[in-house]
Amino acid sequence: MISQDPLFAQNVAGVLVESIGSQNMTSGFSPVEKFPQAKFAPYQNLSYVWNPAGSGIMWHRYNFPVFLLSAESTSFVQEIVSKNEKHNDAYTKDVAEFGLVMHTTNAGTHDSESCLKEQTCLPLGGYSVWSSLPPINVSSVKHRPILLAMVSQDSASFFRDQSLGADSPLSGLIAMLVAVDALSHVNGLDELQKQLLFVVFTGEAWGYLGSRRFLLELDLGTDAVNGLNSTMIEQVLEIGSVGKGLGQGGTTFYAHPGGSSSGTKEILSAFRTASDSLGSDNVKVKTADASSPGVPPSSLMSFIRKNSSISGVVLEDFDTSFTNRLYHSHLDDSSNINSSSIAAASALVARALYVLATGDATLNLIELNSIKVNVSLVEELVRCLLTCEPGLSCGIIEDFIHSSNACPSHYVGVFVDSPANIQYPEYADDTSRFIWNFLADKTSIPKKNFSSCTGGCSNGEVCIGAETSSGGKCVISTTRYVPAYSTRLKFEGGSWHVMPANASDPLGSVDPIWTESYWNTIGLRVYTVQSSAYDRLVLITGVVLTVATYTVAIAIRTCLSKAVKQD
Repeated sequence: MISQDPLFAQNVAGVLVESIGSQNMTSGFSPVEKFPQAKFAPYQNLSYVWNPAGSGIMWHRYNFPVFLLSAESTSFVQEIVSKNEKHNDAYTKDVAEFGLVMHTTNAGTHDSESCLKEQTCLPLGGYSVWSSLPPINVSSVKHRPILLAMVSQDSASFFRDQSLGADSPLSGLIAMLVAVDALSHVNGLDELQKQLLFVVFTGEAWGYLGSRRFLLELDLGTDAVNGLNSTMIEQVLEIGSVGKGLGQGGTTFYAHPGGSSSGTKEILSAFRTASDSLGSDNVKVKTADASSPGVPPSSLMSFIRKNSSISGVVLEDFDTSFTNRLYHSHLDDSSNINSSSIAAASALVARALYVLATGDATLNLIELNSIKVNVSLVEELVRCLLTCEPGLSCGIIEDFIHSSNACPSHYVGVFVDSPANIQYPEYADDTSRFIWNFLADKTSIPKKNFSSCTGGCSNGEVCIGAETSSGGKCVISTTRYVPAYSTRLKFEGGSWHVMPANASDPLGSVDPIWTESYWNTIGLRVYTVQSSAYDRLVLITGVVLTVATYTVAIAIRTCLSKAVKQD
């Protein structure tokens, strides 16, 4: 309403949004578009409605701050509003004061290029993570074709630090982490025809920063992707939203193919084989309806735009449109998903990956049926990554890192340091650091002798749990961080510079180069003031008293003057 009435908006100093549970939003609330990030799609139909609940209000410009209240603050403010309404004629009123200063506003740098030049902002970004199972021998001349499984770790919402993204995309992330755990117990993975590679992208909610930067790093052959080559990637399997697949009679997921190549058909077939092998668990997978224009909003779009012939499939909990009516909303929390659905997706993905990695060799059915997922791990990761209690202070996370906050938020954040430091970046966020340590641990080869990180790790080894009191241990693992920021940015001379769009990068021309302003501490306080009517009454009374006093003084003076003359 405010954005549609400019005259009314001019009189708005700020907006307070009440805290309500996702259960109270039966109609849904999604502040992004009905086709999120449509300009990055690899097809022409950009008016298709993937997100029926999408309003697009997140992309409007507002000249006032909007604060999300906590449940406690909501009750407090409601009491104040009720008090003001009941005592409309009272001499006092309770008002709110907003304290919010963005450096870009003060400096007049209202676009990314100018604010980066004046250093009043930083680019959005962070660190993606990739890991191979088993570890890759970088020095080897012969490499197996890569079977790439990928997910996204970041979400977005109207409110910066309230971006949990439980169903979209954290349910997919949790499903993949649990699938990696399950596959780490399988024997003979190094004898399969394909190399398993797991990638967790960050920045996908903001122009697919992570996947696009990953593909560019592959083209440049940087240290971040040492041992990989884009020509080695044979098939791509992405796990999207899988937290709402549970229904009457079982769990159903939908495979969205990125084309009709033989490799894509092989992925669909592997899903069916995996589904059949789960038997009584009743986990079904269906091919998405052909009426949709192509793959839904996903990282696979970046791969298809880079190479239209790539074989890829996205696994989702919806068919032709999102079932998550809280997509990219602060309300997409743990109550919006079902851990049983995530566990089912994890089992389906783990077995499908094993089938695909086997290639055209004889499938070991005994090994396939032995692949089981740890349901307790699913539930633990939901509590750790999607709630404040225990949140990032939970045991499995504290085994690897010291988190900066107990309450998780999966907003991508800003890229603070130089992208040159990729092995142990100083400013990687809590989620990225945990994922790196978790994957490095699960994909590692056991060593005969325990080796502490104190004296440094040998070539081909990495240090997991370096932040813990024990100082960590060295393991053999191919796990790497990959910087995630716009492909049109370059860090040089201690600052960021915007480069012209590269003609070879079709997505570069539509990259908005997202940045975040430096800002002072954001504040909000509520206090009592006298009403304006009371102030006017005091003023008028004061004027009347002054005039009356002056008049009386003149009258007394006149009377005294007459009395003196008569004497």
